[in-house]
Amino acid sequence: MKSLPTLTRLGWMPAAVAMMAAVCLAEVALRPELTADGPAPLVALAALWCLVLPLLAWRRLPFAIPVAVWIWAAILSFVAERLVIGSFGAYLAGITAAFLLGSLKDSRKARIGLVVVVVCSVMVVRGDTALAPTSLIFFPAFFSLAWFVGLTARTRVEQAEAAEQRAVLAELTRESEARTAVAEERARIARELHDVVAHSLSVMVLMVGAVRQRIPADRGDDREALREVEDVGRRALGDMRRLLGAVSGDEGVAKRTPQPTLDDLPALVEQLQRAGLDVTLSIEPSPAALAPAVALSVYRIVQEGLTNVVKHAQASRAEVSIDYEAGDLVVAIRDDGMGPGDSDGKGRGLLGIAERVKILGGSIQAEAAADGGFALIARIPVGAGER
Repeated sequence: MKSLPTLTRLGWMPAAVAMMAAVCLAEVALRPELTADGPAPLVALAALWCLVLPLLAWRRLPFAIPVAVWIWAAILSFVAERLVIGSFGAYLAGITAAFLLGSLKDSRKARIGLVVVVVCSVMVVRGDTALAPTSLIFFPAFFSLAWFVGLTARTRVEQAEAAEQRAVLAELTRESEARTAVAEERARIARELHDVVAHSLSVMVLMVGAVRQRIPADRGDDREALREVEDVGRRALGDMRRLLGAVSGDEGVAKRTPQPTLDDLPALVEQLQRAGLDVTLSIEPSPAALAPAVALSVYRIVQEGLTNVVKHAQASRAEVSIDYEAGDLVVAIRDDGMGPGDSDGKGRGLLGIAERVKILGGSIQAEAAADGGFALIARIPVGAGER
C-alpha cells in the first residue's frame, strides 16, 4: 500500500537519508564511546548505514522498509548496546520510520507499524542500564508521537484530496446540469415554435389550396401562382421542421441525407421487431413515382404510428400495409393493443400524423378496430407534393 501521494512528491527523503548517513559517519569518527564496547568503527558505521540507507527505497516498499529499520535497530541493540541508543543518526532514522508508518493509507498496516515501533523501541532502550526506568515509557511514547504525527498528516492529506474530489464532482455536476437545462430549454423552444408556427403555416397552405381549387379553370395564371405559394409553404414547413429538429438537439434527424423513403421501412420494422414487437409489413408496388414529400411522409407516419404502438398501446403485434386505392396511397397500421397514444416529443403523435396528412391533401382515420386493437388509416393523394 503506497503512502500519501503528497508525501512522495516532496522529494525530501534522499536529502534526509544523506544527512542521517553523514551524522552517523561523524558520530563514529568523533565519538569513540559508541564503539568502545562493541564492533570496530567501520563495522559500526556499516551497521548504522544499514539502518539509515534502506529508507531510500521507502517509496517502493512503504511498509516493509520502515518496519525493517525498526527490527534491525532492535537486533543491533543486542549486539552493540550503546551504538543504537547513543547515535543521533539512528535516532533520526527511528523518528522517520515511525512517521512513515503512521502516514500509510492502509490503516491496518499503520496499526501494525505502531506495535512494531513500540515493541522495538522498548527492546532498544532496555539494553542501556544507564538509562532511568522511566525511559521504557518515555522513548516508546516519543516515537509513538512521531507515528501519530504521520497519522495526522495522512488524515489531513486525505481530507484535502476528498475536498478536491468533491469540488471536481460539483463542477462536473454543475456543467451537466447546465447542459441539461440548455437542452431542455431548446426542446421547449422547439415545441413552442412548432405549435405556434407549424400549425399556422399548415393552415395557410391548406387555405391557399382551398382558394386555388375555387378559382375558375380559365384563370390558369392565378391557379399556378397559388400552386407556387403552396409549394413554397410546404418546403418552408419542411425546412422549419428540420431546423427545429436541430434546435431541439435531434441533429441525427436534421442531418439525415437522403431523407428516409418507403425503401427504409423494412429496416424500421426490423428495429421494432428487435424491440419485441411482432410487426408485419406489406407494401404494394406504386403505380407511379411518389414525390419525395409523400415518400418521407409515409415513412414518418409509419414511424410515429409504430412508436405509439410500442409506447402507449401495450400491443404485442402490429400490421403495416401500404396500398393504392382510387388514386390514393393508403397507409394502414393495425395492432392488438389497448388504444391510441399521442407522443409529446415535438407534437408528432396522432396530431402530428394528422397534420402531416392534411398538408398533403389527405385524410386520416384513427379508431378502435372491430376485432379489437386499434387501427390508424391515412389516405394521401398519389400526386400530392408534385408541382
